[in-house]
This record gives sequence, structure tokens and C-alpha cells, in this order.
Amino acid sequence: MRKFALFVFSLVTYQASFSQDTVKKPKIGLVLSGGGAKGFAHVGVLKVIEQAGIKIDYIGGTSMGAVVGGLYASGYNAAQLDSIVSTTNFDNLLIDYVPRSSKSFYEKRNDDLYALVLPFNNFKIGVPQSLSKGMFNYNLFNKLTLHARHVRDFNQLPIPFLCIATDIEIGKQVVLDKGVLAQALTASSALPSVFSPVILDGKLLVDGGVNNNYPIEEIRNLGADIIIGVDVQSGLRDKDQLQDATKILFQINNLQMIEKMDGNAKNTDVYIKPDIKNIGAVSFEKAKEIIQRGEEAAFTVYEDLDKLADKTNPYQKPKLKIESDSLYIINIIYNNLVHYSKAYIEGKLKFQSCSKIRYKDLETGINNIDATHNFGTVIYSLEPNGEGDDLILNLIENPVKTYLKFGLHYDGLYKSALLVNITNKNTLFKNDVASFDLIIGDNVRYNLDYYIDNGYNLSVGFKSQLNQFNKNVTKEISSLSIDPSVNSISINFLDLTNQLYFQSIFAQKFLIGLGLEYKYLNISSNTIANSNPVIDRSKYGSVFAYMKYDSFDSQYFPKKGWYFNGEIHNYLLSTNYTGEFNPFLIAKVDTGIAFKILKKATVKIQTEGGFSIGEKSVPYFDFVLGGFGFIPVNNFKPFYGYNFLSIAGDSYLKSSVTIDYEIFRKNHLNFSANYANIENNLFDSLDWITLPKYSGYALGYGLETIIGPVEVKYSWSPETSKGFTWFSIGFWF
Repeated sequence: MRKFALFVFSLVTYQASFSQDTVKKPKIGLVLSGGGAKGFAHVGVLKVIEQAGIKIDYIGGTSMGAVVGGLYASGYNAAQLDSIVSTTNFDNLLIDYVPRSSKSFYEKRNDDLYALVLPFNNFKIGVPQSLSKGMFNYNLFNKLTLHARHVRDFNQLPIPFLCIATDIEIGKQVVLDKGVLAQALTASSALPSVFSPVILDGKLLVDGGVNNNYPIEEIRNLGADIIIGVDVQSGLRDKDQLQDATKILFQINNLQMIEKMDGNAKNTDVYIKPDIKNIGAVSFEKAKEIIQRGEEAAFTVYEDLDKLADKTNPYQKPKLKIESDSLYIINIIYNNLVHYSKAYIEGKLKFQSCSKIRYKDLETGINNIDATHNFGTVIYSLEPNGEGDDLILNLIENPVKTYLKFGLHYDGLYKSALLVNITNKNTLFKNDVASFDLIIGDNVRYNLDYYIDNGYNLSVGFKSQLNQFNKNVTKEISSLSIDPSVNSISINFLDLTNQLYFQSIFAQKFLIGLGLEYKYLNISSNTIANSNPVIDRSKYGSVFAYMKYDSFDSQYFPKKGWYFNGEIHNYLLSTNYTGEFNPFLIAKVDTGIAFKILKKATVKIQTEGGFSIGEKSVPYFDFVLGGFGFIPVNNFKPFYGYNFLSIAGDSYLKSSVTIDYEIFRKNHLNFSANYANIENNLFDSLDWITLPKYSGYALGYGLETIIGPVEVKYSWSPETSKGFTWFSIGFWF
């Protein structure tokens, strides 16, 4: 049958060379099957089709076949698709990567603290709907189809196109040939359990491969006379290969697909089956090899392909000219929301109506909304409006309002700890979040955080924190007279801090805020030769202000970005247990930058400093340096080369540099050096610009894990004869 069709087509083509006006050229349809990463083979096949000079008249695809086919139909040629595949980070696709820079400070803390997050509803612990919401895919498809953003009938694309999705509610296929192209591609490739279903026109849609992985009949119905088909489905695996849930899921799906494919192959005029037996559906790292295998498979039928070309005028698909990504947003239109205000949404977008933006700004704004986890679905499109576009947002609020979160950590200061958190949203007001951490271990601690996020408008929050530990620390932390021969004392340290604060966004980047603080300190020592072991038991009242910015792509192993943190605390009141309190002010600044110097090598440079103003500051609020792996509290800071909290002063200046090399994925070797001057009244003279009095170095290994970084460091200082080996396990809290 296929040979006969090709013969007829060759005859028609021959006749057409004599009578172009009277003979109709047969239409060629291209059908591309789904198969996850194996679908990259379609790009290789398209390269050979272009080399043969064939013009494709219709394209139909499913899943990855829909993605490749839809982009090709929208105007890209095969070489451009190859470039897109080679430059896309497909690891981010599976984890639904949202840039850390798109997250608020609260959301960054959430991602840098908890190892496991589970929905908690009606006192029942749930499980996530899928591994990924698919927002990374959707953003990527919107970016790649920006030139076709106004097309609503896929027959109006440069090549008429359709793709297949499955209505999971009724189990029937849905042919997507109208609507927003990016949404259609996302729905067709929404692999169940891996990506969340997509809601379109009231239907709950998943991967079309569940029902129809090879839409040959649909393309024939469009008017195709000749069908070129590319089949990248896997065969059935034996029991020895079915050792994980993903492979079993694909096997179940393939059971009916393989039977259907036998009949579809017979009805395909040019059937192309790339050799991808040892390629997995998520083997995205093998993209180059898979594309090559597609080319090889197409060349095995090149003689048949060659017969389909117009010899008198071979077709050359032009390169798509990418438009400027400049957008003019006339209106921002979104559906009615119950728990979130207009100011909140625009505050996350960081632009308002009648704004000229880049597409990157739109993508960042959508990521900002998605990063809140307040919306189960975030769908957007651009509709033409005069000289600009209307941004249409369809936001479906997440029905889950409560989450249980867990974390693990160990360091040399706080020792071992288990973190249990409960977070509830919309507890009292719109846009609010209430969070409570209970930290159980060698030192019981807690964090209570309530925050109302009003976007561009002034936001308000309340924090309450309890920190405590027992450790040998520098004797300068005490105001008592201590034997000069004693260098350190063992203290029991307890800090209870409550803050009420107001904050807003400045220049769309910086977080600025001010607030009131109540602090209770209880510090005692059993090593002081004194009938009263209490060093301080006072309550303090202060006002504070701060400015923050953070664009690091990772808190623990950043490769790019910078941050700034400036803070002023004015301590005005105290119950004055020691009888020595006078009002004083503490100012401090911390800033850093990270950048790559080689493909796998990163440099992080950090500078920080602080000082006090007043008659005499309270020593318990002085800057204290030493140790590694603990979350800073008050003005206690890590410092390589010295033991925990071993050098102190009311003013300091510290700089550090770290060179990190990722020896292989998520495994890091690093070398760090830090230098500091720290003493009382450091900045009263020019001594602070002299060579640093304190220095330290560290050689370390770090591993990124699901519970956070696991790090070991050996640290030393030329000023001391002792080295330290430190372990830190899990996110810092």
C-alpha cells in the first residue's frame, strides 16, 4: 500500500512538472508520537526531511511529539529546534524549577529550611498531586511561542497543526486545534503523576498518549494524502527491567498503545522507527544522542522520503525570525479571587497596567505568583489590544491551606535537631500566612511567624523566636569580673525575641521595613566562681529598621547573584538586671556576590561589619565570631579557624572568599578564607584599615541532599595551634 501511494505521488509529481496549474500536489502530513525524552528523535527526523527538500502540509502530535511538532508548525526549522533542545535545562523540567530570585524572603526561607512538605487537611496528611505542577514547561512553551501568542486557530499557523490530550475525567481523547498554543502543548505532554493535569475549557486534561499516541486518522481528516510517521514508543520491558514505579507506569500505558501501533504503522506511507530501546522517557541528558538516532532512522528510508520532494523546486524551510521580546501590557485581567487582593497579585507581578516590559519580566512575575504555592493552577495568555496586549490571568486558588513540614539538622552549637512545622494560610485575613516551627533535640527551640503580604501596599508581620544552647564561649560575653587566666566560660544561653514589623518593596527589588522588638535574655554559667551563676536576666525594648536584597540562585552553594542585608537596632529600654544598662544603637551590614570563573568553579565573596553607638553597649549584644554550620542568632557569626563564639567586640569588620568546585553533580569541594578585625570601639581610629588581626581557613566537602547540605570542613588559623573539624547536616535552623 505504502509503495503504491509513493508510486502514485511520484507520477503526479512528474506530471506536475509539465502542468503546475492543472495538477493538484498531494498533501503531506507528519505524525509524531509521544515518548518523553525519546521524542527528541523527531528533531533528527525533521533535519533529514528538510535535507530531502520536503514541505510538510499538516502536523499532528502527542506529548513530546506535540511539543516538537507544535514548535515546528509555529515557524521554527529543525536547526533551531536542535538549538532549543541543547540549551534547555531539562533537569528543571521535572522539578518544576522556580528561580530562587523569584521568591519572597519568606518563601526563600521556606525552601531553605524544610526537607519534606505535605498537605494537611481535615487532620489528614495528604500527598502532592504530582511531582511537578508543570509551570516550568508552561513558561518555556509561552516563551518559545511568543511569536504566535495571538493565534487562536492552529490552522492559521505556518503549518496547520493539532495535538492530542486526554480528558482524564471521562477517559476520552480531546483534539486540540484551537486556543492558546502553549496551553495545548502543556496539556498534551502532562504525563500523569509526573505533571499536574491541565484545566482547559472546563476539562481536566493529561497526556494524550494515555488514549491516542499517534494521531494518524486526525491528520488524514485534515486532508493529508501522504503520511510520514515517526514512532518513538518503547516496546514492552521484561520483569527484570520493571524495577521502579516510573517504568511500571510506562509499561501499563504501553500495553494498549503497542497493539494500536501495529495497525497505525501499516497505514503510514513512510514509517520511521528510531532505535531507542535503551533510552528512557526521562533520559533528557542523552538529547544529542537521541537526535542523532532520529537522523539515522530517517536516512534508512531516505529513498522513500526523496520521492516526496518536488524535484523542480525543493522546499527549504526558512529560519524563524525571532521578534523582540518587548511587550506593552495594556490591562491585567484576572478572575475573581476569594483570599487574595489585586494589590497582592500586582505586587507579585511587579508591574501594573500600561507597563512596557520584557517577556522576561512577565516570566519573572508569573514565577513570583507560582512560588507562593497559593495557586494550584496559574494559566496566562496575551490577547491583542491595539498597540499592546492584555494579560489574561486564570488563577485557581489552592484548596489546601494547611501544610506539615519537616527538617533535620546537626551542628556543633545547637547539636542535633528535628524540625516540625505547621503552616496555615488565610488564617485571619486575606494574603496571610501563619507558621509555627517546633525544634526538638538537644536544645528545644521554636519560631512563630505571622505575616500579611499586601504586595505593593504596606505589609505587616509578627515573629516570636526562642533560641537556647549550652556552650563554652569567650568570657567577653559576660560583664562580670572573671579570672584573667580564664579564656572561656560555659554558659547556658536563652533568648526569647518578639517582633512586630511593617515592610514593603522599594524599587521593585529591596525589602525595607521597621518594627518594635521585645527581647528576654537569660544567661547563666556554672563555671564562674560566684554565688550567683546568673550573668543576665533582663528584658529589652528596641526599635529597628532594615533593608534586604537577595538574588542568589542557591543559599548554600550559589553560582550567581548577590545579596545585601543592612540593619539598625536602637535599644531604648531594659529591666536592667545588671544595673549597667544605658541606651545604645547597633548598626550592621552584610553583603556578598557569587559568580562563575569556570564551568564548574564558583567564587563567593562576602564582606560584613558592624558597630555600636552609645555610652556602652551590653556585652551580650556584641559581635561574637567563631564556628561553622549554625544559624546566626543576635550578633553571633560563623568564622573559620576559631571555635564557636570565641572572639568578641562591639564592632567588627570581616571579609571572606570561597572557591567552590562541583566535582560532579551536587558534590562540592571548596576552600575558604576569612579575615577580621574585631574589638571594642574598632572604628574610633584608623586601626580597622590595618592588616587583619584574625584569620582562618577551611577546606571542605559538601553534598546537596533532600534534607539540605551535608558538609564537613577542616578549619585552622595561623594565630592558633589548634585545628577544628566541623560537621553540618541538613538545612540550617
